[in-house]
Amino acid sequence: MTKIAVLGAGSWGSTFAKVLADAALLSGEETSVQLWARRAEVAAEINSSHRNKTYLRDTVLPAIITATSDLSEAVQGADVVVLAVPAQSLRSHLSVVRENLKDDAILVSLIKGLERSTDLRMSEVIAEELTVGPERIVVVSGPNLAMEIAREEPTASVVACSEEHIAERVAALCNNQYFRPYTNTDVVGVEIAGIVKNVIALAVGICDGQNLGDNSKASVITRGLAETTRLATELGGRLETFSGLAGLGDLVATCASPLSRNRSAGRLLGEGFTAEEATEQLSQTAEGMKSGSAVVELARQHGVEMPICSAVVAVLEGKLPVDRLSALLLARDLKAEGK
Repeated sequence: MTKIAVLGAGSWGSTFAKVLADAALLSGEETSVQLWARRAEVAAEINSSHRNKTYLRDTVLPAIITATSDLSEAVQGADVVVLAVPAQSLRSHLSVVRENLKDDAILVSLIKGLERSTDLRMSEVIAEELTVGPERIVVVSGPNLAMEIAREEPTASVVACSEEHIAERVAALCNNQYFRPYTNTDVVGVEIAGIVKNVIALAVGICDGQNLGDNSKASVITRGLAETTRLATELGGRLETFSGLAGLGDLVATCASPLSRNRSAGRLLGEGFTAEEATEQLSQTAEGMKSGSAVVELARQHGVEMPICSAVVAVLEGKLPVDRLSALLLARDLKAEGK
């Protein structure tokens, strides 16, 4: 039997556990899926009623999913460990993971963020803390709004790993009738795309909050993709990744959907709420608010211009009044579109 541990019982962790369980039931392979929940009452609810109402409302989780609030128990014996905790708390959980990790376990990151203290991508944090090679680290990213997937609305995603056969193994574990994974070896590009789109979605949300129209939002999305591509290719990512699911696909979904936490947070900012007030109104983490400063710092280190991200971070830090954001986005020197 293959044991899969999913660490993090928020909306995406719980939904991905459902994806894995439904894939196992479809394939007929013997698989157990165990969710780690930080709160014991969430684990108890999943075990007793097969629901996680806080995050997935009335979605019924497959019976092969069990839950625990004991992190060591979840990791012990797991062949695949899926990480779905907030980016800024990942490192603090990895010491327990390290103590209980099988020597050949595969690590899968669902996390779209940069660590603020180091500017490291999540795959880099995992490699550093667990002393594992890139061939054991997989990144899953794409247009994956959790509630739509929990409702089994069809979607596609990217499973990225430097070793293609490992990406293919993880893709097989999550392939079912409503979730279609595609493999990729561009881990850098896939991760950066997933990270920066959250900051761009904040900018689009701010446009919403200020009652700006579709032209403004389309301009931010398009120029935001250009910013993302510049940074990722500077770091070694491949250009073609950004016309695919992890690039354009994820960006459009996150910027366009009212289900997007980052767009919702941006809308609150545009309406005049402070970053702290917007955070209080959200039930889950808007990762762009946490990782934005790290994105801008990483870009600065590599000499990459990211005016949209820089402006959003200035708003978050209270250095730029939100009503000045739209004018600032257009106040650049004239240049060719591709630059």
